[in-house]
Amino acid sequence: MRWCVLLFSVLLGAAAAADPRATDVLNDYRAAAGRASLTYSAALEAAALAHARDMARVGFFDHRGSDGSGVGERVARQGYGWCFVAENIAKGQGSLDAVMQAWAGSRGHRRNMLSRQAREFALVEAPGRIWVMVLAAPGC
Repeated sequence: MRWCVLLFSVLLGAAAAADPRATDVLNDYRAAAGRASLTYSAALEAAALAHARDMARVGFFDHRGSDGSGVGERVARQGYGWCFVAENIAKGQGSLDAVMQAWAGSRGHRRNMLSRQAREFALVEAPGRIWVMVLAAPGC
């Protein structure tokens, strides 16, 4: 039994990942709306991954982290100095295309994805089909 718990813990920690198509899918969506392309950010990925893993591990679904943090705090923890930051979360979609379609159908999520202020982004999926996208602009 102990090895099952250990194996689950290892898999939970390693299972969240970025989809390599995310940049093309988001930038195609933005281009169709006349928006500039975004660059993928490793720091934003780390922030998104930490939040996705936190939600999966603790068993909640919210923009607030289990420690009370907001997206700006989580991004700053990764050493990313931002002047704009936004976050999309979703749960249950089985593919990148499905989650992007769901977000595109939501006014607030769509606004984040098409923000003229955003310059960089990251998108991850964690166990339980928990998706986190962080969009930001450094410095300003």
